[in-house]
Amino acid sequence: MFAEPILRDFEKETGIAVRTVFDTEEAKSTGVMNRLIAEKDNPQADVYWANEPIRAELLKQRGIAARYVSPLAETVPAEFKDPAGYWTGFSARARVFVVKKGLANGPRSIRDYTDPRWKGRSVIANPLFGTTTAEIAALFTTWGDEAGAKFLDDLKKNEVRISTSNGESADLVASGESEFALVDSDDSHNRVKQGRAVEEVYPDQKEGGMGTFIVPNASLLIEGCAHPAEARRLIDYLLSPATESKLAFADCAQIPLHPNVETPAHVRRLATLKTMHVDYAEVSRKMQQIQPLLKEWTGY
Repeated sequence: MFAEPILRDFEKETGIAVRTVFDTEEAKSTGVMNRLIAEKDNPQADVYWANEPIRAELLKQRGIAARYVSPLAETVPAEFKDPAGYWTGFSARARVFVVKKGLANGPRSIRDYTDPRWKGRSVIANPLFGTTTAEIAALFTTWGDEAGAKFLDDLKKNEVRISTSNGESADLVASGESEFALVDSDDSHNRVKQGRAVEEVYPDQKEGGMGTFIVPNASLLIEGCAHPAEARRLIDYLLSPATESKLAFADCAQIPLHPNVETPAHVRRLATLKTMHVDYAEVSRKMQQIQPLLKEWTGY
């Protein structure tokens, strides 16, 4: 729903037709990626628009991404693009808490998930899928494997509920079944916009806190693609400040990575946030390493 209008505008402005294949909600972030891996020796796609950079980095590691340094990448902060030019980030979501409105002394840190006073009162999306997987991997890279594994263990001990998606997590809080959940900022924004009894909280913003995990989109050129010239034009379009402004004003309320992009008042600017500093390549490798642990933890 967010990508389609951008791609249609690109078609109108350039005359280049775009054929799209989307992930389903159930296979979010993994279905298309696995298809690209399967098609490596006979690529069918030209451009991958990833909703986070972790799997874009994995495709780079598998030799499926081609190097392309767009002129529009110059003002994207270095931490949100591959230093060798194999993928570039744009328009980000933040990982935030959606909290029951009026909740006294509500959560302010990821570690609050393990506080006994919230036992049985919180929810998190299944960490085998989507941005939750990426954030768990980021925590492992930030804290170390031992502390990361203990955090997962403590979540279970604190009877944290597991949902099927960030959207379901937000709805469980909005319905009053849970007190808070870690979700993507578009999920929290939409529940607030709907007038639901929830508030949005950016975690770990205090001095000494590790900051909120930022999840930019990522664009990459497919190695050996059939239409490289057209693909580069699409990547340039996705990385443009104009596209970032459109995604900021859309219901997804995404945060621009370029400076001085026009946004609505409710979209936080990157410069106003304390953000978790991670190496997305390291997070991608860690995500693959901890898959067996996550499967065991979720009971698969």
